[in-house]
Amino acid sequence: MTKEELREKANDLPLVPGVYLMMDKSGTVIYVGKAKKLKNRVSQYFQDSAAHTVKTRQMVSQVDRFDTIFVSSEFEALVLENSLIKRHSPKYNILLKDDKGYPFVRLSAGTYPRFSLVSRMTNDGAKYFGPFGGRYETRQAVDAVCAALRLPTCSRRFPRDIGAERPCLNFHMGRCDGFCRPEMTAEEYQRRIRQAVSLLEGRSGQLLREMTEEMEAEAEALHFEQAAQLRDRIAAIRALSKKQTVIAGLCADTDIWGLYRGAGKCCYAVLHMEKGDLTGRETSLFTAPMEESEAEMLAALTAQYYLPRAVLPHEILLPQATEDFCQDLSQALTQRAGRRVWVHVPQRGEKAELREMAQRNAREEAERATSEAERTAHTLEVLGKLLDLPAPPQRMESFDISNTGKSDIVASMVVYSGIRPLKSAYRRFRIQGLEGHPDDYASMGEVLRRRLKRAAEGDEKFLPLPDVFLIDGGATHAAVARAAVEEAGLSVPVFGMVKDDRHRTRALVTPEGREIGISTQQAVFSLIGRIQEETHRFAVTYHHERHGKSALHSALEDIPGVGPKRREALRKALGSVRAIREADVETLAAVVPRSAAEAVWQHFHPRGETQP
Repeated sequence: MTKEELREKANDLPLVPGVYLMMDKSGTVIYVGKAKKLKNRVSQYFQDSAAHTVKTRQMVSQVDRFDTIFVSSEFEALVLENSLIKRHSPKYNILLKDDKGYPFVRLSAGTYPRFSLVSRMTNDGAKYFGPFGGRYETRQAVDAVCAALRLPTCSRRFPRDIGAERPCLNFHMGRCDGFCRPEMTAEEYQRRIRQAVSLLEGRSGQLLREMTEEMEAEAEALHFEQAAQLRDRIAAIRALSKKQTVIAGLCADTDIWGLYRGAGKCCYAVLHMEKGDLTGRETSLFTAPMEESEAEMLAALTAQYYLPRAVLPHEILLPQATEDFCQDLSQALTQRAGRRVWVHVPQRGEKAELREMAQRNAREEAERATSEAERTAHTLEVLGKLLDLPAPPQRMESFDISNTGKSDIVASMVVYSGIRPLKSAYRRFRIQGLEGHPDDYASMGEVLRRRLKRAAEGDEKFLPLPDVFLIDGGATHAAVARAAVEEAGLSVPVFGMVKDDRHRTRALVTPEGREIGISTQQAVFSLIGRIQEETHRFAVTYHHERHGKSALHSALEDIPGVGPKRREALRKALGSVRAIREADVETLAAVVPRSAAEAVWQHFHPRGETQP
């Protein structure tokens, strides 16, 4: 379909909640999204692309058709969107790792159900928990739960093997209560299984209260042996919840999220808390389109993380999210858990401090896993996409003008190779055609024309040409520079570097005046800021040198017998007007003839002072 046909189809959509699927020419789903009003959301994709992000423009350029699914509420749209993302793995959506790599805990059906680890859930009547972490750690967690409740983990099958032979070593070691013995009933086995399920569903506090009440009742009835057994199981469960960090995600009543977008890698961290104690941490690296905001990333990540899970915390703290999303996710998880799941963004107090802790964990993990080469490549890739360059820029040239009123107008050319300054390629210009008549725009045009002319003449000091020109100034400066580039018959992209009211880098701007925001891309923002500061520093340094020479020239210009050569000799020998003024005749005579030295001394000491 053409873009016009897609726009017409989008405009015919109703103003109802739903999910949309963008597909390329092969029919592959490349993006899945949800909307409160499908018509408004989908039609935006096929309007003026100038307002779109780079990611959106790239995605829309590949869309051949789209499908929609209408639902009755935003809540249903959220759940359906997550399901379709899992099914299609669209290239333009943020994706968590495939759940096929994560194990589930399966509790079989029947009178004597047993726990096992499986790779995926099936519709077989069994109960499933997860997905969880690695298989080894999850097996440890299941074994710990069974040991705490003294459930069998051997290969015997019940009721077939009840009374068939003596109890195994686990019974004699106190790790199992020997359900292979005839005196142990199926009802007791099922009661222990229900207690294990309570643990796996994060209801350890409720289970401990029930078991404590049962222990006290047995003690009052003078059933001391049964009370002692319950006491031991309670102690085992309490120890499990405190030190068994492997199943922290199961027992947690609060999850705290941190999110960090680094140079090359993104990372989320989830801190699991149980009754105010930190019981575990989970981190994962992932990739995300550079234009995705933190709220958009969190919406995608948390929905994919929690909606497939059977065990959910009571509270989820996010670093940032929209109020509507928090409400939708809370509703979805509350329905799945059968109890209230509160999703919100803490603003102050202890919970806000926990949020910052999770943020630090995510940042440190991402930075640790990112090499310097990856940071450089990512920064240049992001910059290239922001500027719509055909490839990441490897060589950039930046220009600035510096002057004091009408005098000493100079310019600087700073070169960056990748993200590092290439100081051997720096160049300085003294504006020639505008002496006594300052004009930043004309000065910039002159500098670019001279620079490009030297390159055209084969001057190796001005080769190779850069991938992009960066001009210290706004759209008009950039337009003047581009005119010089076009006049030379070249097509090197030109952008202005715009400052805010405090003279700090704010954005890049095209010669047409379209601003390109870089503040959300920290690595790019820092790079452009460094380039602008370095260009300004180099220009100001050269201007000060020129201005110092001019001041010295003016101070010595009217002294009889001191011409250009002698002024230059004094400048080289003494360096400044102040040094020349304070020098005695003998010092001056060591540089110029004595008559000229006396004339210079008299010039600075006109009140009849005696020569030293």
